[in-house]
Amino acid sequence: MANKVIRKKDLDVEQVQPAVTPPPLDGSETSFFTKPKLSSKSKKRDIPEGLWTKCPSCENLIYDKELDDNLKVCPKCSHHFKLGARERIHSLVETCSFEEIDPLMESVDVLRFTGTASYEAKLNSYRKKMPMLKDAVITGLGSIGPHRVALGVMDFNFLGGSMGSVVGEKLTRLIETATERGVPLIIVSSSGGARMYEGMFSLMQMAKTCGALAYHGRQRFPYISILTDPTTAGVMASYASVGDLILAEPCATIGFAGRRVVEATTQSELPPDFQTAEFLMKRGLIDSIVPRLEMKSRLIGYLDFLTAARRDS
Repeated sequence: MANKVIRKKDLDVEQVQPAVTPPPLDGSETSFFTKPKLSSKSKKRDIPEGLWTKCPSCENLIYDKELDDNLKVCPKCSHHFKLGARERIHSLVETCSFEEIDPLMESVDVLRFTGTASYEAKLNSYRKKMPMLKDAVITGLGSIGPHRVALGVMDFNFLGGSMGSVVGEKLTRLIETATERGVPLIIVSSSGGARMYEGMFSLMQMAKTCGALAYHGRQRFPYISILTDPTTAGVMASYASVGDLILAEPCATIGFAGRRVVEATTQSELPPDFQTAEFLMKRGLIDSIVPRLEMKSRLIGYLDFLTAARRDS
């Protein structure tokens, strides 16, 4: 169809609009020329939780299954992640050889401590998160290689591994059991110190556990103390530092007061490696730094040496 030619005379005058020059733009209208912001939403696919863990040391992503198989040790930089009490027990003792002592003993709020949350509420919260754990330590008898030992393992995930009345009582009973049965004692420590919610009762555990260890030592039974990250305050000032043999995991934080407190008290600048296992080994407090993957085999060797005289007699 041919295009229809419209003549100027055929147009209605009212329909023809004169050209108008637009007015100059003021500051309020310049936003039209502003570059739009890009959406903050990432186009990358989200990584599902529980599959990968980022190493805080080398910042590499580690597949969780690989990390678990490696006892929570980074396969790239050997960073030692915190290990739960039951996982550590399984990594040390022979299969089906561990017999737990006092599994139902749990803390109660004797002092009715109140703060942002009550002590009882905190205990219930942690027990719901970790139903297989009644308090911050698991004690029992097990076999490491050919040796029958009394083993206590603390768990930092339960209230920071703090030592309250139940932790002290369970460890004291473990020590007394080791003395009665004539077996070596091994305690794996991981703690932030005494439990503030129990006041003086928690501090009394320092003397009670050390008293039991003195009787154990008089019978010439060995006690091996293993320090993991972190081992501090009241635990380090009591049973953790009086072992016949003191071992530690690499780069573990070990000390009594915190770094800032020590700097403020001494008014001096501390070295970068202060309160690490390597720092304390240079100064004679620690006998050996043992990687987690070698701990079981090294313990068997130490127990062979420490119990040789008693076996021969």
